[in-house]
Formats: sequence, structure tokens, C-alpha cells
Amino acid sequence: MELKKAVGIKAADYIENGMVVGLGTGSTAYYFVEEVGRRMKEEGLDIVGVTTSIRTKEQAERLQIPLKSVDEVEYIDMTIDGADEISDDFHGIKGGGAAHLYEKIVANNSKKIIWIVDESKMVQKLGAFPLPIEVVKYGSQQLFKRFEEKGYQPSFRKNEDDTLYLTDEQNYIIDLHLGQIDYPIELEKELDKMTGVVEHGLFLNCVDTVLIGTSEEVIVKEVSR
Repeated sequence: MELKKAVGIKAADYIENGMVVGLGTGSTAYYFVEEVGRRMKEEGLDIVGVTTSIRTKEQAERLQIPLKSVDEVEYIDMTIDGADEISDDFHGIKGGGAAHLYEKIVANNSKKIIWIVDESKMVQKLGAFPLPIEVVKYGSQQLFKRFEEKGYQPSFRKNEDDTLYLTDEQNYIIDLHLGQIDYPIELEKELDKMTGVVEHGLFLNCVDTVLIGTSEEVIVKEVSR
């Protein structure tokens, strides 16, 4: 938890007055949003936030961070968000918190993207973390069967009471337990073509900077794309 807090606080240093900022979702992004709120209150930082989930929206409102929706801004200067896995070539899996649809919309409208993680999220290849697929309810069982036939070891995400988990858009999540993704770009193309798939958790060729919290320091990796 201390690593996540350190990297979340460090990330807030990148925020400057007048920015439109994408506010990420997740355990590390939580500390980033908290630090932005502190800077606004104590240092007079002046920004507008665009949130990536209802959870982050509620947090930002509690901190009195001014908010706009992604449709109310021309662009987003910078989005800072967490990730569930980042590979050696800086592809990512996101969606452990089921916010990857909103996260990708915000990311795709951002001039710069920074991911903030602790060192446990850095991997050689993606896939040990289950790949989240947000799907519409209608036809979801048919998609599930297709994933089974492909050997993707799907499972519907469920709540603690065994009911099916619903996203902010009231869709289902099917998690694919792939183990290792050798060809993420090809998999992305395949998933993009599937009718009923709203969005998936592959975030490829999109990040500009990665902040990695270690026991000794926060490492900054600049990504050339």
C-alpha cells in the first residue's frame, strides 16, 4: 500500500494549473486523486477533472474537484491512471476494477497518458492477470461459448453474493484466463470485431510515461511510440 501511495502522490506533480485532467480508477489512482484534492485545497491548484468511473466521480466530488464529462471538453491534457499489468513493451491490461470502458474513452481523448503502478504490475508478457471483456447482456452466453471454444477459459465476473457483476453501463464482464498473451495486437483485432463486445481491457500502444513504485524509489519510464 505504501508503494501505491508514493507513486500516486508523485504522479500529482505532473499536474499544472489550467489543465483538464483525466482522473483514473483503482487503488493506486485513488492516492493520485487524493493528492490532487490536497493540492487544490492547500496550494490553490486550478484544474478540471474528467473521471473514469462513478467511484472516482464520487471521490472527486468529495474533494471538491471541479468536474466535466468527456463530452464537455475539447480534449484532455493528461490522464493519470493505474494498470493491472504492464509488459516489457509497455502494453497494458486494465479493467480489474471494471472501469476499462470509461478509462479507454478518456485515454483516447487525452494528449498524454501516464500509468502509475507498483513494481508487482510489471511483467514480461501480459496474460497472468485475467483479461476483462465488457459485453452487453443480450447474447452474452453465446459470446461466453465462443470464448470457451477458443480455449480462452472465460468466467463471468460475479459479486460476493454470486450475482453477475454489472459495470457502470450495466453490462456484464467476462474475464478471460489466458495465462500468457503472445500476440496482443492480433487478439485486440479479434475482440474488436466481436459483436456484443463493448470493450476489452487491452490498452496497446497508448501510454507515454510509466511511474513505477519500488521499495527504494519511484522509477520513471518514458515510452517512445
